[in-house]
Amino acid sequence: MWYKKSRVLLVLTLIALVVGSVYLISVQVDKAQVLQQEKEEAARIEQEKKVLEQQEADRIAEEKRIEEEAKRKQEEEAKKIEAELNARNEKIKANTYYVKASGAALYATSEPSSDITSYLKAKKSVYVDEKVTSSNGDSYLKIKENIDATEVLGYLKADDVVDSLAVFIAKPIADVDYSYYPKHTSFESNPKIDVKAIYVTGPSASNERLDELITLIDETNLNAMVIDVKDDNGFLLFHSPTAEKLNPEANEHVYIKDMKTFMDKMKEHNVYLIARIVSFKSPIYAKNHPERAIVYKDSGKLYSDADRLIWASAYDRELWAYNVGIAKEAAAYGFNEIQFDYVRFPAIAKQDAMDYRDTTGESHTAVIQEFLKFAYEALTEDQVYISADVFGWAASALDDVGIGQHWEAIANVVDYISPMVYPSHYGPGNFGLPVPDAYPFETVDRSVKDAIARNANLTSAGNIRPWIQHFTATWVNGHIKYGIKEVKAQIAALEANGINEYLVWNAGNYYYENAFK
Repeated sequence: MWYKKSRVLLVLTLIALVVGSVYLISVQVDKAQVLQQEKEEAARIEQEKKVLEQQEADRIAEEKRIEEEAKRKQEEEAKKIEAELNARNEKIKANTYYVKASGAALYATSEPSSDITSYLKAKKSVYVDEKVTSSNGDSYLKIKENIDATEVLGYLKADDVVDSLAVFIAKPIADVDYSYYPKHTSFESNPKIDVKAIYVTGPSASNERLDELITLIDETNLNAMVIDVKDDNGFLLFHSPTAEKLNPEANEHVYIKDMKTFMDKMKEHNVYLIARIVSFKSPIYAKNHPERAIVYKDSGKLYSDADRLIWASAYDRELWAYNVGIAKEAAAYGFNEIQFDYVRFPAIAKQDAMDYRDTTGESHTAVIQEFLKFAYEALTEDQVYISADVFGWAASALDDVGIGQHWEAIANVVDYISPMVYPSHYGPGNFGLPVPDAYPFETVDRSVKDAIARNANLTSAGNIRPWIQHFTATWVNGHIKYGIKEVKAQIAALEANGINEYLVWNAGNYYYENAFK
């Protein structure tokens, strides 16, 4: 009996094992199928992902291609427009003439018996539409007001015009360029404005005085600051990589460590910023490079001026690179304009006693102009305007005042020329005034009239933006105290001559608020 029961149990056990095995096999098969399905799903998803990624890459590539194609067409169109504009300008220059100093008669026709219809004043520009020869062989010019005019004004004798305003310059200097020099119109990112600026030193820009000066600008007609970026001593407003290479000692005394915060504050108040760079009175540089500084021929001793500051030489091209390098750094920080001051040689009575380190044979005037052209071209990509300070008397003197500042030579190659028309800087009898300092309106009026007349000798003169006096010149015999009335008188003199811009000088940076309201 027990034997039968054992067999039954054994059979049942075997059946259970078989069933269990079948179940396990079934589970394993199902699991394998699930894993296979998961793999296939993952592969499908990955494939779809790759397809989508490729489609997105193709879309981006197509957008980039379209963008680049549009940019290329835009650049081609811009180049075409620029070429057409340049061709137009060249045609205008080639066909623009100016009436001689004696004036000229305008004839109805080109025939000898023609009536005179009017007389044209000296320096008037005319556009020559056609050159013709009369029946008796005389040369005439058929003229219009400009290239776009349809009306013919009449005929001028060819001998009654000249092809350049530069012929009117009283004392041109042989190696100086007075020809047309293209200027910046207005940068889109840095539009031109009518500047009304105060002078600000490095110390004032870096201490609590700055907030007072900003308030002055916020509450008056003032809108700009001329800030020392490289001052009379050669000290810098900020740490300069250019100085690190060419004049490391200049970086040992900088006024502002955090330029970003400084510039953010200036831009917050919409202050137009002009970087003043004292160019050739450069004591630190001259001390570190005595072999290129101005020296006395007999002793080799470094020349120093009345302030005991030594001068570098404008002939030194490395100094050009130093000044322009600092200017480019100022532009990168956000300055709107670069102003070159002391862009001249020192005023020395016995010039023959000096060694100016001239290795090129250029005149003083030519080398000053060449520096300004070098700076203008180097800074164009930085979209800043270029200005130069000159003595006020440079507008009245016919030569270069002995320091390389010939008015037309400088005005021809800058966006702005800033004569220092301080009444205190003119001597007794200048402009027919016993003490010019005592006549702020008259002195400025007569000085800028000379400047305007000098600009009329150029086809591409920089705008006149004078420096005016905001200090009392106690050293002048017969001087007067300069207050609100005297500052306003100078501004009125400028406005009477159509000049709506000015720079205000006070060495201590103290200004009368009511003078600018």
